[in-house]
Amino acid sequence: MPEFDVVVAGAGAAGMTAALTTARSGLSTVVLEKAAVFGGSTARSGAGIWVPNNDVVLAAGVPDTFAKADAYMAAVVGPEVPAARRQAFLTAGPRAIAFIQRWSPLRFRWMEAYPDYYPELAGGMPNGRSIEPDALDANILGDELANLNPSYIPTPAGTVIYDVDYRWLALIARHPRGVAVAGDMVLRYLRLAAQGKNPITMGQALAGGLRAGLLAADVPVNLKTPLVDLYVENGRVAGVIALQDQKETLFRARRGVVIGSGGFEHNERMRKQFQAEPIGTDWTVGASSNTGDGIEAGERAGAGLALMDDSWWGPMIPLPEGPYFCLSERTLPGTVFVNAAGKRFVNEAAPYSDVVHVMYQGNHFPAWMITDQDYRNRYLFKETAPLLPYPQTWYDSGALVKDWTITGLASRIGVPAAALRATIDRVNAQARAGRDTDFHRGDSAYDAYFADPTNTPNPCLAPIWLPPFYAFKIVPGDLGTKGGLTTDTRSRVVRPDGSVIPGLYAAGNASAAVMGHSYAGAGSTLGPAMTFGYVAGTDLAF
Repeated sequence: MPEFDVVVAGAGAAGMTAALTTARSGLSTVVLEKAAVFGGSTARSGAGIWVPNNDVVLAAGVPDTFAKADAYMAAVVGPEVPAARRQAFLTAGPRAIAFIQRWSPLRFRWMEAYPDYYPELAGGMPNGRSIEPDALDANILGDELANLNPSYIPTPAGTVIYDVDYRWLALIARHPRGVAVAGDMVLRYLRLAAQGKNPITMGQALAGGLRAGLLAADVPVNLKTPLVDLYVENGRVAGVIALQDQKETLFRARRGVVIGSGGFEHNERMRKQFQAEPIGTDWTVGASSNTGDGIEAGERAGAGLALMDDSWWGPMIPLPEGPYFCLSERTLPGTVFVNAAGKRFVNEAAPYSDVVHVMYQGNHFPAWMITDQDYRNRYLFKETAPLLPYPQTWYDSGALVKDWTITGLASRIGVPAAALRATIDRVNAQARAGRDTDFHRGDSAYDAYFADPTNTPNPCLAPIWLPPFYAFKIVPGDLGTKGGLTTDTRSRVVRPDGSVIPGLYAAGNASAAVMGHSYAGAGSTLGPAMTFGYVAGTDLAF
């Protein structure tokens, strides 16, 4: 029977940060990972990290402070999340980033100009406070590189690309910086490759860097070892029962257990139980191993649950190759979202979680994003370059519909033609005037981030006028679920009455989000996941 000081379930950002913290505090630690690969949703992500007032942004000259971040979070999150827990995140976050940079090869860079999602609120940052990993040499992983979960969208071969590059790549046919950034991506790769390095970025770098830190600390990560249940002894969580080589094995934990096993986005039964229709497992980009095992095990041990009805939502296009998270594409000028009545219902450039919240609140299903050939001629769409035709498979699947008239398009997508025509006419009039008086698209600095600075009079607004016309199906997708085990300021799992379950900790999407029902900025999943993983590890060590 294997025995350690700490057993961690899940090899994503939360779990690996917790394990790195306990190991560097002198505690024997093991990580158990359900999948055959490590990294979970972290490895698939863009790896933006929202941790205000950290050393990286301060060194870059960002005028951040604890007070600004606290005021901003209070305005964004509201009273649903206790102030003490919010402030625990803001206090420990900078320490977590400094710790990771000390004990792993990870280095971080400021995501310059990427705004907070509500930058006009008190304490908000129009120029942003998010960070992302710098390029990492994958060679440091050795044979473990083969066990790294692939990214959601693979990086083009021969390039080194960062999150902040994508806004310019979408404008490659419109703005000289698009071409310059594309060239920089290749030059970065050539420079690092000439040094014998194998550069990886974004989620691949973050997950890979944390795993490298665990390798240096001699922490084993046991793949294909799913959590079955928690082991409770004398009222204390004292280990994990997991499947190892198809046999149930007890991994005893002298100090405690950290659940970092992700959300329940791929558990059809749980999604139907806790979330509203239309919902399911087809429209998420979370790791396929995220089926809520840790959440259910914690609940069996007496844990409270919160935010189970919510997710890290985003409008998705259900393409045949998999759901596509629609980010810059909906923000660029020349798009409008309409519902089954053919009417516009939302600011298309709003934070992605807000867009889906509006869809649910107003029952705007089905929904479509309408564009035209002018838009197709101007902008990159996923991997499809400007001017080129969209893939035929998108039409065949029903995710994309085309027609030479608005009336014909309305008929094809099943909305009233007169209503769709009226919607387009109004959008076009507002675009020519440069002001969206209905939904205020373009009023926020966030709206403008993925827009087109060459487009006048408003970078977010353009008429839809040039046939053929296109309609993309929009569904309520997500990056993962947001609800889970309730925890306190020390990442300890608590019961519905607020009492602590001894020996049990949780972080990441297995725990109820410190962001509540909102989303403060790029990296609001990973920043708290790493921070509360660090908090759990620190609490276990002392």
